Amino acid sequence: MAAHLTSVTSTTQPPTPVLISLSAFGAAEVRRHGQQWFSALSLAAGADGVEVRSELLVEPARELPAIAQAVRTAGKSLVFSDAHHLWGADGTLNMPALERALAATQTLGAARLKMAIGGFGPTSHRSLDELQARLQASGTELLIENDQTAAAGTLAALQDFFSTANAQGLFLGMTFDMGNWHWTGECPLQAAAALAPQVRYVHCKGVQRLPQRWVAVPLTESGAPWRAVLRALPTDVPWAIEYPLAGDDLLNVTRREIEQLRGVAASTAGVAPARRPILT
Repeated sequence: MAAHLTSVTSTTQPPTPVLISLSAFGAAEVRRHGQQWFSALSLAAGADGVEVRSELLVEPARELPAIAQAVRTAGKSLVFSDAHHLWGADGTLNMPALERALAATQTLGAARLKMAIGGFGPTSHRSLDELQARLQASGTELLIENDQTAAAGTLAALQDFFSTANAQGLFLGMTFDMGNWHWTGECPLQAAAALAPQVRYVHCKGVQRLPQRWVAVPLTESGAPWRAVLRALPTDVPWAIEYPLAGDDLLNVTRREIEQLRGVAASTAGVAPARRPILT
């Protein structure tokens, strides 16, 4: 009797990419040693890529190409984070900031640019067409992050922006910073439930409340339900460590945190919601 082999297609989800936001190493240390140095450390620790921060660049013309070459040679991914807001307080599209951010993203060779909406409001709607045209010309994927401001970091503000942009044919993904919601007095679980289909990138961050302010801490030291938040978010998008990484043996500290986050992602896979396709 002839044997009949049945081909089975695996539906196993690939491992969640784990990146390091280079701000995790501390602003003073990063400015002193440079983002190229910390990129190399991150990759040596096993990161799948790094997020380069505009506010921590000392010599962009030298640093960006050097980081690009090192990370691309290693076959890892890059995200560029620009600290400027897309819209000013008066609701005007900040085109100079966008142009600088796009230029830096292209020099870096990153596929994704992360920014916050800033002062987006009713008077900003007409500038969405201009933004869309510029993004299409650049070939860069823009991701919108919830920051720590009332204008650009509340659930209502983000829902209004995405609803308006979608209605005008501009479909953008989101960087979901799970810690920043605390700075704006929002519930991260509620935000995750509402925005998960829009999420294309996750900033993983624990938080603790001090008498006068919130501070970022490693996930295992967090006073917030970080596991529940991550279970509500997609695992088929990159997750980035954006909490403090410090210690005498920084390489091993970073390696341990990467492995821990990979383990959390693996245990969460299959539980998190599916992403909604972004139309183009």
